[in-house]
Amino acid sequence: MCRECVHEFCRDRDRTCLETGAFMINFKGCKECKTKGELKVAERVCDEDEDGAEEISYEHRCMQCDHLVAKHTYSFAVDDGYQEYSMQCGLCGSGADSRSVMPNDPRKGGGEF
Repeated sequence: MCRECVHEFCRDRDRTCLETGAFMINFKGCKECKTKGELKVAERVCDEDEDGAEEISYEHRCMQCDHLVAKHTYSFAVDDGYQEYSMQCGLCGSGADSRSVMPNDPRKGGGEF
């Protein structure tokens, strides 16, 4: 991964978790060929276990010179009634989210007005 190609390496993205794509606003440009064009996805792998949990990983590479800009990982699983998402990437940042599979999330209470 290349810290010189991004404005802010692995920035906090709160609950944002990207399964595909790239956070291009954080792309400074390729340090090798000095272009700020498109990035390509390389070495994309999607693994799923018997419980339905999945992990997707791929590389963000310069379209011009194939320089490795960042490695991206995304995961999804259902655990104890919650959908758990996470993302880790030098370009796109890091984020995590958890959503109840129930219509009303028990963690949010159901407070009365």
